[in-house]
Amino acid sequence: MSNRLASQASPYLQQHADNPVDWYPWGDEAFAAAQRLNRPILLSLGYSTCHWCHVMARESFEDEETAALMNRYFVSIKVDREERPDLDQIYQTAHAMLTGRPGGWPLTLFLAADRTPFFGGTYFPPHARYGLPGFRELLPQVAAFFHEQGGEIRRQNQELLGMLANSLPRAAVAGELDGSPLHAARARLERAFDTVHGGFGGAPKFPQPADLAFLLRRHAADHDLQALAMAQFTLRRLCEGGIQDQLGGGFYRYSVDQGWAIPHFEKMLYDNGQLLVVLADAWLASGESLFREAAERTVAWLEGEMRAPAGGYYSALDADSEHREGKFYVWTPQQAADLLGAEEYAVAAPHYGLDREANFEGESWHLHVVVPLAEIAAGLGISPEIAQQRLESARAKLLAGRSRRPRPACDDKILTGWNALTAKGLAHAGRIFGRDDWIVLAHHTLEFLCAALWQNGRLKASYQDGTAHLDAYLDDYVFLLDALLELLQAEFRLDELNFARALADVLLEEFEDQENGGFYFTAHRHEKLICRTKPGGDHALPAGNAVAAQALQRLGHLLGEPRYLAAAERTLRLFYPEIAAEPANHASFLAVLEEYLAPPRIVVLRGPAEMMREWRAALRRTHPPATLVLAIPNGSGALPGCLAKPESAAVNAWLCQGVKCLPPITNPDDLADLQSR
Repeated sequence: MSNRLASQASPYLQQHADNPVDWYPWGDEAFAAAQRLNRPILLSLGYSTCHWCHVMARESFEDEETAALMNRYFVSIKVDREERPDLDQIYQTAHAMLTGRPGGWPLTLFLAADRTPFFGGTYFPPHARYGLPGFRELLPQVAAFFHEQGGEIRRQNQELLGMLANSLPRAAVAGELDGSPLHAARARLERAFDTVHGGFGGAPKFPQPADLAFLLRRHAADHDLQALAMAQFTLRRLCEGGIQDQLGGGFYRYSVDQGWAIPHFEKMLYDNGQLLVVLADAWLASGESLFREAAERTVAWLEGEMRAPAGGYYSALDADSEHREGKFYVWTPQQAADLLGAEEYAVAAPHYGLDREANFEGESWHLHVVVPLAEIAAGLGISPEIAQQRLESARAKLLAGRSRRPRPACDDKILTGWNALTAKGLAHAGRIFGRDDWIVLAHHTLEFLCAALWQNGRLKASYQDGTAHLDAYLDDYVFLLDALLELLQAEFRLDELNFARALADVLLEEFEDQENGGFYFTAHRHEKLICRTKPGGDHALPAGNAVAAQALQRLGHLLGEPRYLAAAERTLRLFYPEIAAEPANHASFLAVLEEYLAPPRIVVLRGPAEMMREWRAALRRTHPPATLVLAIPNGSGALPGCLAKPESAAVNAWLCQGVKCLPPITNPDDLADLQSR
């Protein structure tokens, strides 16, 4: 049968269009059917590159017997959590409240007609195993409970709705704010630090770029050498580990083991955009070539595999190919030897662990750095340069051989927020590494988003097959605003400054809670749901409220706009109790607090564009994270705030903080010296 998902834009929903399940997309038609038929709703949230979503689909949704039970007892709704993060936030939170356990994907919830969940879980096997009930046995039991225990469900639903409403922050701090959460977060990260493998805590281990960025800022602000060491050690292990694709570049979503050797093989756009920023800042602090090489490989992967012909970047690559996780990426020693010459294999095999026992499912080898190249060169009696040449030749041949395999599926929808994170990473890394070509890529991404997803003064969230759809969420607006602020530092363009102001104004108009402070995840005119979230803690993505406050705070300082500064302060004050209680879970908000307590330095350069290169090169070497540098060429037009500096025949620079600016500086070395103090 063909269900109602075939006409949907989402690749994930289209994957289920031929299921024997009578799926509905989220919408009034499904809820009307549930009311008419007096059935509960089975809500399934997932995404197209999710391994366990594929497993449950094969075991249950593609099974005629299971589908018949779903069709008999339920109205079934399938949701792409990447297109509808508003629904995912609400129902993940509700799941945690109902079960006392963290959620995940697939998320499987059973809803009453008022859309409130009364039972659920994540992955369910078809028959009882792993300590989980079998999905086939569960379906009639849940349906019977729905019809026989209506009063109990209504009581529980009212209690759950109250808990969801009470979970929103409302008690803003009125007095002085201090830096104690910064010190508490720093101490907690050190306690959780894995001194053997890097990172924080045990398996599964995620890269946590917001925490690494926090540590790098602590080093820049306080010369905290231990903070720098933790960040650098973790990034070395990431770059050398199996969580980085050693052949094709880019980082996988997370590691299933504590030592970063074996990843969960999904590659998500948002991870790689964020890691570009951290790699650049770590290189700036240390000059370690490993970080630059990882950034270069990541950008090469973005351009080679993720860039859409129309512009923008695709969302993700699947973990699976040919119905097996990781099959595209893993090797046997014989497969590698068949592609390489003896000299190349003699270097690549020990370097990547092909001469050791299989590390993936007992039969395959996933490549990660096991023996340093210098040690291999010494053992073979060759120079490090020759060893490097042989390794690069081996990598190229292995990559070419891998490219002939059946590829993992690509989720080719283009998401505004994730593209904005990527544009920021490209602009930031391009500026730090002096890669003008990366800055061009960032400009092209922003130009595509503006042309395709900015419509009638409002953003759309997703783009598929030439069409933008779904009203944008908080993350889309604030990630894009943040990316524009980064790009203005990489190459100033007045139209991008004006776009930033337009985004900020919509943010205040459509998303701000003007009574209590902070920003809702959905706009005021959005569909009414069972709860309206106001996210403050970091997860895989930085918290939208934190990025909103940071971007508005910075834009307010640049433009001298008190509305932006006031909204940022209201947001920080609203979430400050949460930040103080759990500082290590609010790394993005800690950046807001840092710049609230000590406003960022702003460097404004004015003069002929061609004369600014020497200045920018000098500043790149002494540019701490809490400094904004804008090189504004002559002829850029009238500018507001501290940007309103006079044009001149030679380059002049002003160093400002708050509303105060030092006298103009005419020598780049003098400015670099002031910057480093």
